[in-house]
Amino acid sequence: MALKTLSTFLSPLPLPKHYTLSIFNPVSLNIYRKSTPLSCKSTHSHSPSQLPLSDTKLLSSEPEGTGAASPTRGDRFLERQQADEAAKLLIKEIKKTKKKTKKVLKVNTVTACCYGCGAPLQTSEVDAPGYVDMDTYELKKKHHQLRTILCGRCRLLSHGHMITAVGGNGGYSGGKQFVSADELREKLSHLRHEKALIVKLVDIVDFNGSFLSRVRDLAGANPIILVVTKVDLLPKGTDFNCVGDWVVEAITKKKLNVLSVHLTSSKSLVGIAGVASEIQKEKKGRDVYILGSANVGKSAFISALLKMMAQRDPAAAAAQKYKPIQSAVPGTTLGPIQIDAFLGGGKLYDTPGVHLHHRQAAVVHSEDLPILAPQSRLRGQSFPVSSKNGMAGKFNSNGLNGFSIFWGGLVRIDVLKVLPETCLTFYGPKKLPIHAVPTHEADEFYKKELGVLLTPPTGKDRAGEWRGLETVQQLQINFEDAERPASDVAISGLGWITIEPRRESLGISESNFAERTKELHIAVHVPKPVEIFVRPSIPVGKAGAEWYQYRELTEKEEEIRPKWYF
Repeated sequence: MALKTLSTFLSPLPLPKHYTLSIFNPVSLNIYRKSTPLSCKSTHSHSPSQLPLSDTKLLSSEPEGTGAASPTRGDRFLERQQADEAAKLLIKEIKKTKKKTKKVLKVNTVTACCYGCGAPLQTSEVDAPGYVDMDTYELKKKHHQLRTILCGRCRLLSHGHMITAVGGNGGYSGGKQFVSADELREKLSHLRHEKALIVKLVDIVDFNGSFLSRVRDLAGANPIILVVTKVDLLPKGTDFNCVGDWVVEAITKKKLNVLSVHLTSSKSLVGIAGVASEIQKEKKGRDVYILGSANVGKSAFISALLKMMAQRDPAAAAAQKYKPIQSAVPGTTLGPIQIDAFLGGGKLYDTPGVHLHHRQAAVVHSEDLPILAPQSRLRGQSFPVSSKNGMAGKFNSNGLNGFSIFWGGLVRIDVLKVLPETCLTFYGPKKLPIHAVPTHEADEFYKKELGVLLTPPTGKDRAGEWRGLETVQQLQINFEDAERPASDVAISGLGWITIEPRRESLGISESNFAERTKELHIAVHVPKPVEIFVRPSIPVGKAGAEWYQYRELTEKEEEIRPKWYF
C-alpha cells in the first residue's frame, strides 16, 4: 500500500490548508503499532472564537475512532455541511421570531372600538361617542374582552334616543367630539387602493339622493354588487321585473363595474339569500366592504345578511352576537367595524355612512328625523284628488294651474302651466302632510302654518330657526305619450313626485290632444342644500306594470348589462 494512502488512512483528523505538521516521517510509521499522536501548529494565530463554526467543532471534538474505525474525509465533509445547514436554519428561525414579535406589538397598539358604532373607546368625555365607564373598561381589558363593549351612545340609540355625532358637510352643528363628515369619508379613501369586493347599498325610496354619484372615487376599480334596499316599502301590486329593469337602466349610464343588482328587504329578508350567495361566489378571499350613504340601511342589511349566512356558516352565527347597532339617526356608524363572518378567509366590514349635504336629513332637526323615514308601504297621494275626498271643489276647470302644493314644510310645488288633466302623485313618508293653496296665498300660508300644519320643522321654536325654502328651480318637462307618466321629480332624502298628463281621465279626443302643447311647467322650492332630480318615472303599483316599456337591447348590450335578482 502506498505511503500516501496509509498516512491518509491512519490520520485521525483531516487538517485545514493553513495547518502544517511539525514532526512527520513516513518511513518510521509502523502499521502494527498504535498511531502516533500528531501535534499541529498553525502558520497563522487564530483564537477559537475566530474560527468558522464547522472548523471549531472539528478541532475540539475527540477522535471517533482509530485505524479502520476513524471517519473518512467524506464523513467529515458531510458533517461540516450538516453543521453549516444547521447554522443557517438557526439564523432563519431567529429572524422569524423577531418578525413575529414585531407583528404582535403592532396588533396590541390598535385602539379598541365599540362594536356597535366603531367609535374608539374612551373614558373621559361622557357625552362623546365611545364613552365607557372606567370600571367596565378595566374589567373588560383585564379579560381581553374589549371587543365586546357597547358604548353609552349606542345603548341610548338602541332605546330609541336620537343622538347625532356627525358635524360639518351633511352633518349637524355642535356636540362634543363630533366627527366631521369629511373625516368619515377619509376613513374610506383606502378602498380604492385595496383589492376588495364592494357591496353598495341604495335606498329605493331615495334612489337618486342615496346613490353616491362619486362612488368611483371611493371604490376605485373594485367590483361592485349593487343592493337596492327597502323594496318592501313600494306600493302594493308593484311588478319587480319592471323595477329591476328600471334600476339596471339607471346604473348602466354611470359606467360602474357592477357585477349584479339585487332587490332586497332587510325587514322581510327578501333577496338577502341571493346577495349572500353572490358574495360567497365573488369574494375570492378578499375583504367585503358594505358601502352606502348615511341612513341607507347598512347596519340593518348586515344583520339580515348574518342571519341568512348563519344557517350554513358557523362564523356568521357567532358574529351575530356582536352586530352593529341600528338607528334612524344618520351617522350611527362612526368607524369601520370588522366582522368575522367568513370561514374561508376575508373579513366583512360595516363602514361609516357617507354624509351627503344635499339630502333633507342634513337640514332638519335630529328629533324630526323619524318623520322622514317611512315605516310602512308607500301610498301615493294624488292632486287633484277625486270628489270622494271632498276636495275636488278646490280646483276649477283649469286643473292645478295657479295652485301651490306644500309637502310638509320641506317642499313647495308651484304649478305654472300644465294640462287641465295633469295629476301630481306624491310618494314619501306618510307623516308629511300635503296642503294645496292658491299660489298668490302661498307665501302668507307658509309663514303662518310653518311648524303647525306644515311640519317638519315641528313647533314654532324650531320654525323660528328655520331658514326657509331658499332654492327655487324652474322645470320644463316634455312628454310624448300622455298615457304614461311624463317623469318623476325626486327630492333628495325625501321621496318623489310622479307627474302624469292624464288625458284619459276627462276623455279628450286625439285631435284635441294633438293640438295641445306637450310641455309641463312647474317650480320647485326646497331648502338651500337639497338637490332636485328629474328622471324617468319608476314603475310602481299595478298601473306601473301596464305602462312600463322594456327597451330593446343589442347582443353587445345583453352581454355587458348586469343581471338583476329578486
